[in-house]
Amino acid sequence: MLVGRIAWIVTTLMFVAVAVALFASGYDGYGGVFLAVAAAAGVNLLPRPGRDQA
Repeated sequence: MLVGRIAWIVTTLMFVAVAVALFASGYDGYGGVFLAVAAAAGVNLLPRPGRDQA
C-alpha cells in the first residue's frame, strides 16, 4: 500500500528532523528519545517476510 508507506516515511523523517534540531539546541536526552521513536517508526518500512512485495 503506497499511501501507508509514504505516511511512515514522512513520520520517520519528521522525527529525525526534530531529533537533529533538539541535538543542535543542546537537548541531548530529548533528541535521543525522538531518535528512538524515529527508529520505531522506521521499522514499519522494513519488508515483511511472507508478504508479496508488489
